[in-house]
Formats: sequence, structure tokens, C-alpha cells
Amino acid sequence: MLAIISAALFFIAFLINAADISTNETFTSTNVMLLGLTVLALHLAGIGSGWTVRGRRR
Repeated sequence: MLAIISAALFFIAFLINAADISTNETFTSTNVMLLGLTVLALHLAGIGSGWTVRGRRR
């Protein structure tokens, strides 16, 4: 799940950079790319993977 979010953030950063869209200082392509790298690092660390529903087994 986190890898998909990371890929979406990278794609948004690419579109901002390729279309030369002027944004404010907090929503630049570099900042979006760094958010994508953070989410990718969390995915590689194992956060968000293997989510299971804990229930009773009979």
C-alpha cells in the first residue's frame, strides 16, 4: 500500500516538474519527491506491510 502511495507522489512530483507548474514554496516538486522517498523508506522498513485482521480462530 505504501509503495503505491509513493509511486503516486513521485508521479505528482514529475508532473509538477515536467509541466513547469508554479506552486508555493511548500508544494514544490522536490518536497513532493522527498515525501515519496519517505513513504518508500517506510515501505522498505516493513511499516504498513502485512496488515492482518486479528480474530478468533476455531
